[in-house]
Amino acid sequence: MNNSTIQIKVKQRLNKLASNDYDNIQPWQIVEAFNKGMVDWCRRNLHGTNSKQEGDEQSTRRIDDLQILLKETGNLTMVKKDLFYETVGELPADYLQWKRVDVRSTKECCTDPRLMKVYLVEEANIVEILRDDNKKPSFVWGETISTLKTNKLRVYTNNDFEVSSTNLSYYKQPRKIEIVGTSNPYTQTTTTVEVECEFKDDLVELFIDEAVKILAGDIESIIQMQRAGQSVETNN
Repeated sequence: MNNSTIQIKVKQRLNKLASNDYDNIQPWQIVEAFNKGMVDWCRRNLHGTNSKQEGDEQSTRRIDDLQILLKETGNLTMVKKDLFYETVGELPADYLQWKRVDVRSTKECCTDPRLMKVYLVEEANIVEILRDDNKKPSFVWGETISTLKTNKLRVYTNNDFEVSSTNLSYYKQPRKIEIVGTSNPYTQTTTTVEVECEFKDDLVELFIDEAVKILAGDIESIIQMQRAGQSVETNN
């Protein structure tokens, strides 16, 4: 769906399609509300705080809707430290939510890289986990743990094996729409490119309702806000 259609639909839902009163909605406001509503929807549905209580990949619809955000980093550069390996750089700039990490490891007895099963664990429990024979990293069992800290990924080895490659899969931030010629009061810049929403049209319709809900709340239009909110969850 192109951005002109999005603008028309938003104004139509707000009953401002041909209005000249003080509530006229500017293009930059529509862009800001649409992008915010899109991120809100993604976070809500990844976590499962929706009317269906379905989170990340808990139904075919969630898989179908969110798969476009899945992304892989390729082999990450890791540096060896005591007990763990850590990424040299920070997580990708478009990182939104963890999906999985693929780690291949080697040991003196086995030089062929072995794919490990990796569990994301809480940083607070690292000491206990490394002491627990049933949970600590093990090359024999092909299992290890990882954490996220200071925007970096750590893969623990407990000095039992070496990490040969690390590949992070994650949900990226959704691509924000931009409308040519729109002046952004926050950045004091004017958009020079047209960027359309990457999601399929049926989801864009939900994001339009999300944007309407936000804008209607801003202008204290309670009926439009309630209708848009109900529409988002009913059709989710």
